[in-house]
Amino acid sequence: MPDIKKSVGRDRRRVAAKQPYELSYFKRKHKLTEEQARKIIKEAGNSREKANALAENVKKA
Repeated sequence: MPDIKKSVGRDRRRVAAKQPYELSYFKRKHKLTEEQARKIIKEAGNSREKANALAENVKKA
């Protein structure tokens, strides 16, 4: 068992934009195109909370 607990497990608060399954999930969840999803994730950084908020704004527009 590792001594450094912070490096273990996943952080669900972050979006791993370079992972195809993450991008696919995000675009399906918000009914976006791949281009829209990439743009939103790039703008929000890897914060899932910010990315979800931006996606909601895109859907409303």
